Amino acid sequence: MPRAGTDACVFVMFGATGDLMRRKLLPALFQLSRDRLLPAGCQILGVARDPAQTDTGFRAQMRAALADAGLAADAAHWCDDCLHYQAVDPSRHGDYVALGKRIECIESARGLQGNRVLYLALPPAAFPGSIEALGRAGLNHSRGWTRLVIEKPFGHDFVSARHLNALVHACFSEEQVFRIDHYLGKETVQNLLAFRFGNALFESVWNRDHIRSVQITVAEELGVENRAAYYEKAGALRDIVQNHLTQLLTLIAMEVPVAFEAGSIRFEKIKVLRSIAPILSGQAVFGQYAAAAGNGSTMRGYRDEPGVAADSTVDTFVALRLEIENWRWQGVPFYLQTGKRMSRRVTQIRIEFRSPPIALFRAVDGCSPQPNVLTITLQPDEGVELSFGVKVPGERMLLKTQRMTFRYAAEFGAPSTGYETLLRDVVQGDQTLFVHAEEAELAWGLYAPLLERRDTPHPYPAGSWGPPAADALLRPADQAWVPNLPAPA
Repeated sequence: MPRAGTDACVFVMFGATGDLMRRKLLPALFQLSRDRLLPAGCQILGVARDPAQTDTGFRAQMRAALADAGLAADAAHWCDDCLHYQAVDPSRHGDYVALGKRIECIESARGLQGNRVLYLALPPAAFPGSIEALGRAGLNHSRGWTRLVIEKPFGHDFVSARHLNALVHACFSEEQVFRIDHYLGKETVQNLLAFRFGNALFESVWNRDHIRSVQITVAEELGVENRAAYYEKAGALRDIVQNHLTQLLTLIAMEVPVAFEAGSIRFEKIKVLRSIAPILSGQAVFGQYAAAAGNGSTMRGYRDEPGVAADSTVDTFVALRLEIENWRWQGVPFYLQTGKRMSRRVTQIRIEFRSPPIALFRAVDGCSPQPNVLTITLQPDEGVELSFGVKVPGERMLLKTQRMTFRYAAEFGAPSTGYETLLRDVVQGDQTLFVHAEEAELAWGLYAPLLERRDTPHPYPAGSWGPPAADALLRPADQAWVPNLPAPA
């Protein structure tokens, strides 16, 4: 349905010549404009340091970026009509004043109403200075609406996240701030809400009486690639667990909101974070991938990656067991797992239901009844799968597990990237899929003790499913990490 805030705007993209802009943001903006999912007349002002860059040169760079993304058709005219460039030295207040004048000039020439999206596609260290400079230059408000988009990671730990929130709120109101996590824009993530709250069949069993455990896995085949400078300061706990995995956890565990709107949904997510018990040392396992042979070649270990210290103890794998101490989830373990250089790329939520209280059908000839499992796959093959037991034809009562499957692409075609959805929501002023200030601080506070006392990571072979020590987290419950993987295409 149409929502408020759908007038055309200027996207002011800080870090406009960076990798995120070229690979993700620009293609998303182009496709939204091409598909008429943005208000007509939106303009894009790229901001970067290079004083020698011009509008013409910037447009040529962006045309090349769209060609690399397979979006060359109609890109030339769009770039010439919508893209502009402004050089800004972050240390010079005068450059921000000039930026404000340039924005006003574009708005005047295009008949726009003064609506602006200030997008910080910058390294995290640049956030504080950029936000302060925007406030000093008066760019935190305009004659229309002004919205600030901040990429993850939001802070480096609890103290820095709280400091950054204070800095943001000194210049912008919380209603203006959109802390973006592109995972939340994926169609299958949004489908978690529809799946839970739109189907009485599942919501009625979404509790400790029926669910035995929940596993959330974010596994990556790639190593750190060209991100060693960042990763050496972050590690898997900061890079994936504190944001992506924790956001998925809150969506799975939250109570039914009173309304399907940003305030109600964020309130329920915050309640989940407040209910998570402190994580004890025995509930966490850290790992780091080591060199291993595979496919006729040797995959190098993390310490062999360019830019990584030879004695680095940074974690590339984390496995956690969390406990949510509330009425719905008391006694149900939540297992979180993420790692780089793992066997397959997959993001998946696996919900295992409790077995019947009486084993009416027992294991016969190796045919053992298995628990019902609901698997929600977010990537690479988005979909939902439910396993259940059926009788094998014949005289004997033998059960076999079958799967009922829904694949997003088969029904609706390829899903959009998360950025397309989230950029639209920013323009429309919808904060439902964005992280609230309190969410960010609570998540950092939850993992702060682990960051302070991280053990030396266990080595695991590149291309495996992580260190064997992670299995110990599930042994008390007689379970194992079980990614439900389809056969390779």
